[in-house]
Amino acid sequence: MIGISIAAKKEWEAVLKRMNISIENCSKFPFGEYFKYNLYGEDVVFYRCGVRKMNCSASTQYMIDHFGLSKIIVAGTCAGIDDTYKNLDIFFPNKLVQYDCTVKETEPLIKDSFTIAIDINDSRLNTGTLGTADKPVVMWKDYLELKDNNITIADTESAAIAYICKANNVECVVIKGISDFPTNENETTKEESHEGQLNTFLTNIPIIMNNIVDNYLEYAMKNHFEYSEYKPEEVSIKK
Repeated sequence: MIGISIAAKKEWEAVLKRMNISIENCSKFPFGEYFKYNLYGEDVVFYRCGVRKMNCSASTQYMIDHFGLSKIIVAGTCAGIDDTYKNLDIFFPNKLVQYDCTVKETEPLIKDSFTIAIDINDSRLNTGTLGTADKPVVMWKDYLELKDNNITIADTESAAIAYICKANNVECVVIKGISDFPTNENETTKEESHEGQLNTFLTNIPIIMNNIVDNYLEYAMKNHFEYSEYKPEEVSIKK
């Protein structure tokens, strides 16, 4: 069975609406809700794993254990970091890193031991490095730090899910759409900057989730994605 992991409540609500599933028809598990579905001839379970690394890691292990999942597809939104891209662009990241696992004042921001590489051998897809941390990228200084460390997009769950999947020898692929970019709060106020980013995020959620379900989910289900060897010497990491 394939698991389709959705983190944020608003993303989940958009998927329920797109799939014409009512919340009353969902089953509950300790971290959220789920429903089973036959999609493109495959048995799948859609589930809401919850945001932040603790929730998504625990829910990933729970769903693997209870449903014997052979693949997990992480579908959702992300913050844009690399400004050569724009809102609503869709990514299949080929490197997933956790960037809040170090003493960044004395160590590189990213540790090799928390990095997962996935083979994405399709030139039609946007790839790149997805950075995950419990703290979302809202403040401009955080955005600049990630940009300086070659992060392409950022969220609060995907790299942790991939880490758990690899530990369980379960295939994982991530599909993310840019919902928003941080803005420089020095040009307005911190509150106004955050509110503007949040409003953009909320507006773009259903657009991205519908696009993923309609145009990318079948591809992710039908193709096989292998973990690849991470080669840190290929990437320059700044302190």
